[in-house]
Amino acid sequence: MSELPAPENIDVVEIMKLIPHRYPFIMVDRILTMDVGNEIVGLKNVTINEQFFQGHFPGKPVMPGVLILEGLAQVGCVMAFYANPEAIGEKLVFFAGIDKARFRKPVVPGDQLIYKLKLVKQKRSILIMEAKAYVDDAVVAEAELMASFS
Repeated sequence: MSELPAPENIDVVEIMKLIPHRYPFIMVDRILTMDVGNEIVGLKNVTINEQFFQGHFPGKPVMPGVLILEGLAQVGCVMAFYANPEAIGEKLVFFAGIDKARFRKPVVPGDQLIYKLKLVKQKRSILIMEAKAYVDDAVVAEAELMASFS
C-alpha cells in the first residue's frame, strides 16, 4: 500500500487492504475516526443476512459475543497498522490475549455496533488496548485486548 487513506471515514475496501479478513469473517464495515496511535472508532452494521444467525439462534437471532470481540480486534488491527505503517504487507497482527471480557447486552439484527478502542500501551511488537462495543450509546461488550505483530 503506497499511501494510507486519511484516518477517518475509511471504507471496508480500504480496511481489507490492511487486514487479511474476508467475508464472512470481516466484522467491521467502516472506520469512523482515528487518533493514530491513541484511539479509533469503527462501525459494523448487523443484519439478518449474517451467516452466524442461521444457527445462533433460530427464532431468536443473537450475535455471538466472540464475534463482537473479533470485530473489536479487527478495528484494533487497523489502528496498529496506522501506528506502524512499516508493518503493512510485511506482518500480521494476531490476538495475544483477552482479559476482563464482559458482555452486557445482546446484539441483534438491525443494531449498529460502534467499536471504540484506546491504546493503553505498546512495547515493541505488543499492543494492549481497552476495547468497548456500543449499541445506541449503551456498552454491549468490553475487554482488554492484547495483540502482537508477527
